[in-house]
Amino acid sequence: MPTHDEASRFWRDWATLSERERQLFKRAMHEMVDDLKAGRGFRPGLRVKGLRRRRGVFEMSWAPGGRALFTYGVSPHKGDVHVTWLRIGTHAILDEA
Repeated sequence: MPTHDEASRFWRDWATLSERERQLFKRAMHEMVDDLKAGRGFRPGLRVKGLRRRRGVFEMSWAPGGRALFTYGVSPHKGDVHVTWLRIGTHAILDEA
């Protein structure tokens, strides 16, 4: 099972999201976890890709205008994937990344 943590900036961003936006993110996050557990790569709808300007940072789409930034880390469980969520919001977070 993948593990995760969140940067403090993520939680500040989270506080600005509507309840609907939070639900959309949670649905996309569950899809991402399912893909990680299956080891099949991410489904195209999540549009996971690396950022050119920040090596090791990736973005995931959770809604047409919604983006979340994350990095991979070391899981406390051998063989599992660990994700650190960095930011969440609109395309604007990409300009600030």
